[in-house]
Amino acid sequence: MAAEMKQAIYVQADLAFEADRVRLINEAIAAWGQLDVLVNNAGISRVIPHGDLASASSAVWHELNEVNVVAPFHLVTLAESALRDAALYRRAGSVVNISSHAGIRPKGASIPYAVSKAALNHMTRLLAVSLGPEIRVNAVAPGLVDTPLTAGWTEAQELWRTRAPMRRAASPDDIAKAVLMLVESDYLTGEILLSDGGLNLT
Repeated sequence: MAAEMKQAIYVQADLAFEADRVRLINEAIAAWGQLDVLVNNAGISRVIPHGDLASASSAVWHELNEVNVVAPFHLVTLAESALRDAALYRRAGSVVNISSHAGIRPKGASIPYAVSKAALNHMTRLLAVSLGPEIRVNAVAPGLVDTPLTAGWTEAQELWRTRAPMRRAASPDDIAKAVLMLVESDYLTGEILLSDGGLNLT
């Protein structure tokens, strides 16, 4: 994808590791000399039935919390100065966290996953208060998204086809457009945009 986009660069990083987060932000700023937008899109999940408490081990909790909560917070911390500089010369810096409907409703692949996304949602609001007006912080909370990962999730696919008012899962493009809307809106901050095709209404 980076090769297809003029002037784009690709930096590989494993956000479970603090050193990779530092390198990611440093390389982005070094390449462009500025940072206007940070989209915290990376996340991990573990499928554990909600009633199987014993399988939700402390190791699973630590793993999901590190990538889904600590890493986004650390990346915002690392990017804060550059994002504030954006407000001096152009417009307010923008952070968009990719959460999940599981962080809003009692759903999700596992309890540790859902709790990590609920924490990300609350962190989004706290950061919006702390960093405004120079930096806006919002989140998109998708429901099911059609990707290779979810292609075999037949139960979830059927749920969205039969119960969601839009009668389908989201496409990656649907979520990208929601992110872009939040980036382009200079007044919105602290919002959690639930993007689940209306399933939450049923």
